[in-house]
Order: sequence, then C-alpha cells, then structure tokens
Amino acid sequence: MRVTSIICAAMMALPSVSAGQSITSGKGLPGGDAIGRIVFSGKSMCTGALVASDLVLTAAHCLYSPRTGKRIAPSKMEFQAGLKAGKSSASRIVARATQHPQYRHKKKHTSHLPYDLALLKLEAPIPTSVAHPVKISTGTNAGNLGVVSYTIGHKNDPRLVFPCEILARQQETMVMNCEVNFGASGAPVMQIQKGTDPKLVSVISSKAAMGGRDVSVGTALSVQTLQKILSEG
Repeated sequence: MRVTSIICAAMMALPSVSAGQSITSGKGLPGGDAIGRIVFSGKSMCTGALVASDLVLTAAHCLYSPRTGKRIAPSKMEFQAGLKAGKSSASRIVARATQHPQYRHKKKHTSHLPYDLALLKLEAPIPTSVAHPVKISTGTNAGNLGVVSYTIGHKNDPRLVFPCEILARQQETMVMNCEVNFGASGAPVMQIQKGTDPKLVSVISSKAAMGGRDVSVGTALSVQTLQKILSEG
C-alpha cells in the first residue's frame, strides 16, 4: 500500500501497543531534559525536543490553533523542558516560530506530511548544564526506535514507547508501529542503542491506520532539512 493511501486512512481513536513494546514513564528516559512539553495559549499542547540550546524541534501543525486553524503567536508558546511531575527544569517563551517552507496548513494536514516540521527559537538559551540538545542521526535503521512524548493522558510526565520500527517509507514520510496518542505531535523519534547517545530520526506528525493496524506517521530528519527551515527564519 502506498504511504499516501495510508495517511488518508481513517484516524484511530485509541491506538494499541504493538506486541513487544513497553511504555515507561518518569526519570532517566532517552533525551533527558532536552525533551519537553510545549503549551500553546495555555490550552493545546505538543511535544518538542531541544536540538540547540535555543532551538526546539516540533511539528509544524502544532503552530496552528486546532479550533480556528489560525497561526498562534510565538509569545503564546511556552517550552517546558524536562517536565516531570508537573515541574520543568527550565521554561522559555518562544521568540520566533519557523515552519518548513513547503508546509501548508490544513486542519487534517495530510497533504504536507513530508514537511510537517518547525523550529522554535527560544527567548533565551537553556544551558547545557540543564539540558543537552539531542543530536540528529546521519542514518536511519528500521528498528530500535523509541518515542518520548507527553500526551493528554500523561500531561505532566513523559512516556517512552520502545522498541518500535519503520513499517513503510515514501520520500520523507515514515510510517512506524510506535504507539502514540493526542499530545504526542512533535515528539522525537530516536534511535536508541546501548552505549551511545540517542539520535533523532523523525518527528511524530499523526496517528493513522494501515491494514487494520494502528500506526504513527512521522517526518524524516536531516541536518540539511533543519538548515533549510532556519534559512526561512
């Protein structure tokens, strides 16, 4: 099945965990305090990850109000790094939000999934003594992936789903069997291997269905892609 067909499939209400996956909450998760919750106008939420001391990577559709479809002002966006038990290690208001130049927002944002990426420039850097930015992977293996996210059911604590894998790929769109829920948009998908730091390979865009299975859809990452977004800022 083509990935474009998969993406257009009906969205599922409650995805189930694939066999062999475990869900872990609390401290000591991959990415550490570089991963946090993003709150928009004090109402909606997404997940994001520091890729530099003053830059947060998330999904482009998160920049828009889910109710009106209008762009949210950066001053109404707050990144809460390393949020655990409702307390963050650092909080920053966003100074500027830049989406991928080829992203065009639609409420269901299905037409532009390969470009569903955004970078948030923070009003002030978060010191590396507080959080070390997550590095971008230079290559993607199909397995040993994990997703760390905040969700509607777990607003105040991150959850790790591991392991999961890539099921299909078309251009920069990846379909994975990582379990996600509302709020996980923008969450980092990381290559997790013992003895090495986790590496970012994708950002969660949505959840969908493929062949009767619940799946997650993400956008593949590269340093070049991030540079392209930054050039638009």
